[in-house]
Amino acid sequence: MAGKDTIVSGMAGRYATALFDLAKEQNSVDAVAGDLDTLSRALAESEDLRRLIKSPVFSAEEQTKAITAVLGKLGVGALTTNFVRLVAGNRRLFAIESMIKGFHALVAADKGVTTAQVTVAEELSPARREELAAALKDITGKTVDFDVKVDPKILGGLIVRLGSRMVDASLKTKLNSIKLAMKEVG
Repeated sequence: MAGKDTIVSGMAGRYATALFDLAKEQNSVDAVAGDLDTLSRALAESEDLRRLIKSPVFSAEEQTKAITAVLGKLGVGALTTNFVRLVAGNRRLFAIESMIKGFHALVAADKGVTTAQVTVAEELSPARREELAAALKDITGKTVDFDVKVDPKILGGLIVRLGSRMVDASLKTKLNSIKLAMKEVG
């Protein structure tokens, strides 16, 4: 796949790319993505697990042994388990969350899906989500997944970040523009 370097970069990107290539070779991209989602949820829910992967106090052997046990309890597949064990053995477990994000970015790019970050003042209804998805697809010509962040400080409207592009149609920005225009006039 051309252009993987522009999707992910750095050490975590190299690991994510290696896992993606291996998963694609074995026709198990979706299974690995599911396993990584399971691991992400476990990391979000467990302070002890986060401490295990972040702390330099644990040796590579201790991290490998502990993460192997955790992955076994989670029911994670062999390919993902071997990958995470390799990461732990190489003392790179601290970057596993970035590797997971990189893997998901590669999967999305491979499927022709782009991701946007959307900030709204209040939670979007299912109908609004569909409208936004359709509008973003019309603009990009691709299917667009989006992560929604609720930030009441923008008062209303939305802010959309898609790659290097950003559209700020928030009420707060519009009010600030009017305020600035009134200062220039007065």
